[in-house]
Amino acid sequence: MKLRFLLSSATVLLGACTLGPDFMKPDFDGGDWKHGGAISATRLPDDWWKLFNDRDLNRVVNRALAANNDLAAAKSRVDTARALVGVDRARLFPTLDLSGSAGISRASRDTVYERLPPGFAIDLQSERYRGSFDLAFDPDLWGRNRRLLEAGVAEATAAEALFDAQRLGIATETARQYFLIRGLDAQEAVIHDTIKSRKETLDLLQSKADAGLTDGLATSQARTELELANNDLALVQRQRGAAENALAVLCGLRPADLTIARRSISPSMPDIRAGLPADVLNRRPDVRAAEQNLRAANARIGVAEAAFYPNFSLLGSAGLESIEPKNFLDWQNRVLSLGVGVAAPIFDAGSNRARFDAAVSTRDEALANYKTTLLTALREVEDALVDLKGLARSRSALEKALASSRDTERIAQERFDKGLSSFLEVVEAGRTVLRVQLVLAQIDSQQRITLAALAKALGGGW
Repeated sequence: MKLRFLLSSATVLLGACTLGPDFMKPDFDGGDWKHGGAISATRLPDDWWKLFNDRDLNRVVNRALAANNDLAAAKSRVDTARALVGVDRARLFPTLDLSGSAGISRASRDTVYERLPPGFAIDLQSERYRGSFDLAFDPDLWGRNRRLLEAGVAEATAAEALFDAQRLGIATETARQYFLIRGLDAQEAVIHDTIKSRKETLDLLQSKADAGLTDGLATSQARTELELANNDLALVQRQRGAAENALAVLCGLRPADLTIARRSISPSMPDIRAGLPADVLNRRPDVRAAEQNLRAANARIGVAEAAFYPNFSLLGSAGLESIEPKNFLDWQNRVLSLGVGVAAPIFDAGSNRARFDAAVSTRDEALANYKTTLLTALREVEDALVDLKGLARSRSALEKALASSRDTERIAQERFDKGLSSFLEVVEAGRTVLRVQLVLAQIDSQQRITLAALAKALGGGW
């Protein structure tokens, strides 16, 4: 009868419910792009940086993804989260432990014999041997353990999504530093050509001054312009060194272990289109992480709510016990115990209510963070689109300005050679040409950096 009662109790307990709200993904209308409006999308590969067709870029990005220390730390966080899911899943199953004990005890003769009638004698030393399998099971009547598992799985999924987001960020930052270096290479090439031209001009003017054909003013101005160009070269080289050092750290290397050879870059650029906002939001790993964090926070409301209700447990133990080692394995020395435990909250000074309110507030915070992540994702795409349009217009204007400034420089040089103007006009025209060329090199680099930022904003490969 007692055994049937215990089994009946277990059956009732196993028919458990799950407290707390079930997760529902919040509705969000992505709408249309403010800038761009393109419906078709460029399908980016996982290794989207290969769209730039640059072998050096491929090499450094692959190196960064394999050796970046921040990425390695994020991978460890994913492994930790996955392992903790195993801990949460184990709560759904019984635990079975093997325990054993052996002991000898001896009582005080005076203490024992003081209570015995005269003539009685007992053994003051006793032995006890016990071995048993101990079973414990929480039937999870209110779904607390199931909600813990749901939260743990969501947090592990969020960690994986954040790893994807960080991987995407590392690839993008590596590409940014690489394109910055290539832009500085282009500026350095322009300055080298300018230095060569200005040195030739200075030599020519110095020859004329030595021959008494001109005064020293034009020569002095030419020497000033040459040294200013040397200063520009030093500035660009300093910036390139810093960018190369930053790239080395991204690749998990000492700055001394990475050198990017100077070379020109292919003028072609990939055509990356945004597609629909809703598609972008579904691809973004940070959006997935925010959604899973919201799911985890929502599940923990059920965990907090379960604390208001009694907690039941099933306990059992079976084994052998004897006072003689030689009789330990006798079937007659078996022991068995079965039981049902219950613990119900009576008075907790409001701690359970406080934990429940905190869980609800945490869920509301996660919801706000989720919405912010959505808006930030859309903003980053919009920023990249408007930047690309603005950079394209700037490039077109600068290319026209470069052609015009070169004409101006040519005319100024012809006027100076004919004695119709001072050398200052040639200097000003040359400065303009150099300035436009440098800005054009910067624009070219920035266009590539913005394309990489657009690839990141679109969620990378999908």
